[in-house]
Amino acid sequence: MFLTREEAFNKVAEIISNHFEIDKEKVTPELSIKDDLNADSISIMEFVLELEDEFGTEISDEDAEKIETVSAAVDYIMASEKA
Repeated sequence: MFLTREEAFNKVAEIISNHFEIDKEKVTPELSIKDDLNADSISIMEFVLELEDEFGTEISDEDAEKIETVSAAVDYIMASEKA
């Protein structure tokens, strides 16, 4: 099942909206998970686990550290779908 970039973004935005309790409309590709959402390492780890569950992918700790923005999360999901 291949997702379009828009579908992947919408799913990531929904996860962020639920996890960080912000309005889904406020989630943009440029949104920084750490800075804009004031996420600590535990929140980020939980977010990454939710991404893994939602998209059925494994995200290594090294890769998780590189996911700093919503766009980076979507890029990672899109790349893992093609793998």
